[in-house]
Amino acid sequence: MPERILNAATKMSDLTTAKVGEIQNVTKLAKMLAMNALIEAARAGDAGRGFAVVANEVTNISQQITSIATELQGLFADEAHDLRATAQTVRGSRLSDLALYVIELIDRNLYERSCDVRWWATDSAVVDGCVKVDDPKAVTWASKRLGVILDSYTVYLDLWIADRHGRVIANGRPDRYAVAGLDVSSAGWFRQAMGTHDGGEYAVADIETNEQLGGKQVATYATAVRAGGEVDGEIIGAMGIFFDWEAQADSVVHSINLPPEELERTTILIVDRDNKVIASSDKKIKNGEALSLRLNGAEKGSYLLDDDSIVAYALTPGFETYKGLGWRGVIIQKPSQKDAVQANRPGVNKVNKNAGFVKRPQMAL
Repeated sequence: MPERILNAATKMSDLTTAKVGEIQNVTKLAKMLAMNALIEAARAGDAGRGFAVVANEVTNISQQITSIATELQGLFADEAHDLRATAQTVRGSRLSDLALYVIELIDRNLYERSCDVRWWATDSAVVDGCVKVDDPKAVTWASKRLGVILDSYTVYLDLWIADRHGRVIANGRPDRYAVAGLDVSSAGWFRQAMGTHDGGEYAVADIETNEQLGGKQVATYATAVRAGGEVDGEIIGAMGIFFDWEAQADSVVHSINLPPEELERTTILIVDRDNKVIASSDKKIKNGEALSLRLNGAEKGSYLLDDDSIVAYALTPGFETYKGLGWRGVIIQKPSQKDAVQANRPGVNKVNKNAGFVKRPQMAL
């Protein structure tokens, strides 16, 4: 729909310019003929006075036609401007809806992760592993149990169980990640898990690189393991689950269904609460690079850049009991070649210009 409106505005503007040009050419010719008539009337003396009157009237009419044509061109230019403004508003609304869809997709995914960790922390093998930390059989069984879970939940890199002192006693992929005995007592996820008040609470960390998991970026969810798997049981350890952020986020930012022509000029991003990129459909934009978005306190909206690119954004709304982490979905769409040509024509008004999208030095958009 926005494309049709823009095409209609462009077509109307082109047609108006062409027709007004034709009118102006005709009036110029009429003025030249009137001027020649005046010259000939002057040569004829008294006999040509009546013809001179007619020639002057032709000149006056030509000037009136020129004035009307110029006014008409201005009116059509305003109408075309309004149509373009409407199209940009519709397009911005559509893209901000897509940005919301992106962040909602992530929220729903991560909500399930918060459910997973609270559920698995009550598994009897996990609980026994924390109780019988010195029993190799109990620890081995806990590790095997975690491995079975990972076989079904492929979105995780690994699952860890730590004792109450912060020593990893078991993980689901010991052949791939040799983390048994690792001290995680100073890790944020462990400390937050140990600080939960009951089994309904959980901890979640911002996206970070985990060197023990091959330097991959992960979203870490954790909660306390409690005696007997009871909601209000004594804390006997902690469980951390490591969501394969890179692979899963990449699939989300590439999940938007747009026409090929539109997709090739569109960048889909997820940014954290500090507006640092944590996922991007454009490989040239690296995680950690920062955007300075012109939000004006709005949770959802859009605006234009100086090159007529549209920036659309939407704040995480959360999902169910998952409140979200203050992340946003962001979509940047460059104008089509036709729109860019039209926008740069002399006399075309810029719509909703806003230079508030200031890229940091490391940004390459």
